[in-house]
Amino acid sequence: MKTLVIAAALTLAGSAAFAGPIDSACVKAGRTADRGLCGCIQQVADATLSRADQRRAAKFFTDPDMAQDVRMSDSRSDEDFWLRYKGFAEAAEAYCAR
Repeated sequence: MKTLVIAAALTLAGSAAFAGPIDSACVKAGRTADRGLCGCIQQVADATLSRADQRRAAKFFTDPDMAQDVRMSDSRSDEDFWLRYKGFAEAAEAYCAR
């Protein structure tokens, strides 16, 4: 159901490609030669994360240990962010799978 809602939101967003923090970090990280994949992940981020969450998540591309620190944190705000991030990651994996 969540994937269906995200797909609908992405359809409403159209095909406009605006580089966001996730797209930029993905491209700079150089882990994929497929720029379209980075754009797809950004579209899912736009549908599921606030801009502040996107900026925070983008830092994981350059500092993966930061993701582990957030995941293991006892802070309520970190726990809340991690749940949103995890939902984003699952949606991106499902929607952008090739």
